[in-house]
Amino acid sequence: MARDPASVARFMRSAAALAVVACLLPLPAQAQKGGSDASATAAKESFEPQSGQAGKDVIWVPTPNDVVEAMLDMASVKAGDKLVDLGSGDGRIAIAAAKRGAQATGIEYNPDMVGLSQRNAARAGVSNVKFVQGDIFASDFADADVVTMYLLPALNERLRPQLLDMKPGTRLASHQFPMGNWKPDARQRIGGHDALFWIVPAKVGGSWQVSYKPEQSPGDLRLELKQAFQEVEGTAHWGSDQVQVSDVKVVGGDIAFTVSDSRGRAHQFKGKAGHDGRMSGTVTGADGKSQPFTATRTATVGMR
Repeated sequence: MARDPASVARFMRSAAALAVVACLLPLPAQAQKGGSDASATAAKESFEPQSGQAGKDVIWVPTPNDVVEAMLDMASVKAGDKLVDLGSGDGRIAIAAAKRGAQATGIEYNPDMVGLSQRNAARAGVSNVKFVQGDIFASDFADADVVTMYLLPALNERLRPQLLDMKPGTRLASHQFPMGNWKPDARQRIGGHDALFWIVPAKVGGSWQVSYKPEQSPGDLRLELKQAFQEVEGTAHWGSDQVQVSDVKVVGGDIAFTVSDSRGRAHQFKGKAGHDGRMSGTVTGADGKSQPFTATRTATVGMR
């Protein structure tokens, strides 16, 4: 249909006006969401933590890299170990462990820090590490071989019962802070910072019935052990005789002690113990002869 020039001009002016109005109208909800998601993703990926920033239980302060390496050295972290870092922050301890071949996990409450850790791991080129968002007090890490942490003393003590329930021989390393009256097995000073180390001891406190066939010694051996974490002392009865127990050592699941019978002859015990109230190993008499022994706990006394 033909139109006169004036009509065409009016039509073009109307179309241009409608286009301007359309530009000013809000975008559809789907388009708005896409833009919002992109902005949120960009904001998360640009997240940079600030030393001293508030966290759930503590403020975040990064562990210096030389302290990280010292902690991992003290815990003898090696390929194949399962390491869990509690309150993993920017991921540096778990990533350093992964570089040594450990299967590392970081547990961190702040999801932005979790995302940062994942990006740091990707930049470091390690795939044998993962980071999970979670509360360390509600997390199960019982199968770890090594646990690392940089927490306040009160939090370390709150975690202590859970740590002591871990398998004997589990290695623990802490930046700066102790675990109450549980003395560290080792401590190292690095540039004004402390690295502390513990080995989870077998729970051996209580009464034990020891079974083996000692020559020229009367009756059964009954052992009483009192335990304060890795420090243990004992007394014993051999038949009706009270005898001396000395040199008791518990390192993880390894136990050693000496029992002197009523004639003063030393019997040296070396073996393995667990939290389950069982013990077994080898006893060597004064004559140098060795034989196996077993022991069963008949009553438990907790750590004091």
